[in-house]
Amino acid sequence: MSQRAEKVAGEIREVIGEMVVRGAIKDPRVRDAGLITITYVRITGDLRQARVFFTVHGADDAAAEKVRVGLQSAAGFMRRQVGERLRLKVTPGLDFEVDRVLEQEAHIEQLLREVAKKE
Repeated sequence: MSQRAEKVAGEIREVIGEMVVRGAIKDPRVRDAGLITITYVRITGDLRQARVFFTVHGADDAAAEKVRVGLQSAAGFMRRQVGERLRLKVTPGLDFEVDRVLEQEAHIEQLLREVAKKE
């Protein structure tokens, strides 16, 4: 990713993160979900599409998917807010995806503990 794309991705992460924390997204699937963290934004080289990764602390897969649907439903609203705040020539479209990194990390730790016990 280019330096410009990384900068824009970071700014998008900040704007969307603030919106989630402030409660600007009124969708009950998002508002009532608990602690949501925007972990990472990956943006295409032409800055036209952004994939926003998030975690929902303490939620199972079904609850996280419900939040993803709620965030995707509010994507147009968030895109307008991003466009107003960042004043980009073209505001990227937003796609949301549950970030599974924490789950994968916990699974790897568990496997390592099991291997250590066997030795």
